[in-house]
Amino acid sequence: MPSPYERALDLEGLHPRLRAYFGEIPAGSVGHGVGVFDVVGTPKRWLWPVLWLLGRQGVVFAAWARDVPFTITNTPADGALGGTRTFHFVRGDCSMVDLITATDGLVDELGTRRQYRATLVGEVVDGALRMHSTGMRTRRGIPLPGRVDLTERWDDASASQHVSVLISAPILGRIYEYSGYFTYEVVDD
Repeated sequence: MPSPYERALDLEGLHPRLRAYFGEIPAGSVGHGVGVFDVVGTPKRWLWPVLWLLGRQGVVFAAWARDVPFTITNTPADGALGGTRTFHFVRGDCSMVDLITATDGLVDELGTRRQYRATLVGEVVDGALRMHSTGMRTRRGIPLPGRVDLTERWDDASASQHVSVLISAPILGRIYEYSGYFTYEVVDD
């Protein structure tokens, strides 16, 4: 079955090395990546109490760190794609979990209990996939102010994939980010 990305977005022109990440993962396999985030979190410490609560739910974390090793595992699940990004902070590991579906466009359900949802649109630009949210809300339908911008591209110089995620909100501007490089492959589960 095609991946949610393949069903909801036009991936024509996507760099061939990104196809494994956004394409179908065969039954009995998972996608596995290893890399380092150049930066994770926010320097706005006054946001950390809220981020601490969201971190307990596997969404985002109260941190401002550089050179953070991470792993990612993508698991197919009945037409959806579950993801776990484990950030290996000096203070200990923290996992961000989500589930991507293509039910009504591309929807990213965030957290261990999928309490938060972002509807995403995207386009391929120069071989990279650029996505942004068109709406964010709680599972109960309460709108959340803000926007998620995500870029996934292949970097020939490092022979690795680069990811950049930025979460911003009106008036507050940039409230959270992570970006870095990783290698990725589909392997037997």
